[in-house]
Amino acid sequence: MDMEQAAPEDITALREAFGVDDGGESALGWEAVRAFEAEHGVVLPEPYRTFVAEVTDGSFQGPPEFGLVGLAELPSDWHSDGTDLKPAEPFPLTEAWLWEADESPFEDPEAVVDQVLNHGSLVLGTDGCAMNWHLVVTGPQRGHIWHITDVGALPFGAEFGHTTSAPGFAGWVRHWAAGKEWFDAESAQ
Repeated sequence: MDMEQAAPEDITALREAFGVDDGGESALGWEAVRAFEAEHGVVLPEPYRTFVAEVTDGSFQGPPEFGLVGLAELPSDWHSDGTDLKPAEPFPLTEAWLWEADESPFEDPEAVVDQVLNHGSLVLGTDGCAMNWHLVVTGPQRGHIWHITDVGALPFGAEFGHTTSAPGFAGWVRHWAAGKEWFDAESAQ
């Protein structure tokens, strides 16, 4: 997973998955992407960065269930006005954590849950009922997609054991475009 340079085949696959053929009219453009990055102190991981700059910034079709939100947007069911988001702060997790069921490995679990929701990631959209998909933009999980709900957080990608998909934004979109269930690793065995 190359997070520094978009592979042309990834951009082609993303354009096809979303059916975008408007010549970039629905994209933000590089100037807007760089302005967002400067304002928030991050560099977006590839191929998401090129996708929003050259292909499209959001889509009413998925993924996720209620569509892909634009770069500076939040799903309608988001828990706040977004002023508490800190993408430049490191995303705190490196492995799945179901805080509703697991005993916390953290001294202050509520603070870590707040960080999981608000630090080091961008919200890509929602499946409804506070089940949101995030792209991690800062920290060791940079470039990975996480499914974050009101009960826990799971990383997406075959290396984590929950799905058969490749990791990252391109793998996540390809998985959706193929019509697969999000967490299909158990059914593949």
